[in-house]
Amino acid sequence: MIFESWSGLGRVALVGPLAYIALVAILRISGKRTLTKLNAFDLVVTVALGSTLATVLLSKSVALVEGVLAMALLVFFQFAITWLAVRVPWVNGLIKSEPTLLLHKGEFLTQALRAQRVTKDEVLSALRASGVSDATRVNAVVLETDGSLSVLKKQEGMAEDATLANVKRVPPVDRSSPSQ
Repeated sequence: MIFESWSGLGRVALVGPLAYIALVAILRISGKRTLTKLNAFDLVVTVALGSTLATVLLSKSVALVEGVLAMALLVFFQFAITWLAVRVPWVNGLIKSEPTLLLHKGEFLTQALRAQRVTKDEVLSALRASGVSDATRVNAVVLETDGSLSVLKKQEGMAEDATLANVKRVPPVDRSSPSQ
């Protein structure tokens, strides 16, 4: 349980650096975009690369070349999908979510909070982390595509909605009509 064999340790000591060098080379060739955390799709690729590297290091049944090929395929598919997403709008819509407005001009957007499964306490925490003590001093809080919360403070002389052009706005519930 603690120690199985010297050959297992030797395999990890030999394969580890080679697999690591191969992964770094693949990532350098593929460019900066490969490891960004812009959306869930990118996160899945990053986690899959880590899992593949761990499997190559620890599983005797996976050869180094097989693991390197698996990592290269993951990076190639991520590159191909993101290349298509930049050029084909429906592919972009398929793999990326839109940022969502959660608080606007000091008012919580309850429907958006509910739809995105975010609590008011989480928004308040993001406000505090940004040094804001009063929600009315904020133009907006946006749930970004990577799951982070952006706090847009009110600024003198700036258009209030200048950075909200691509943000999804969940329409408020119409309370005047009877519910069905």
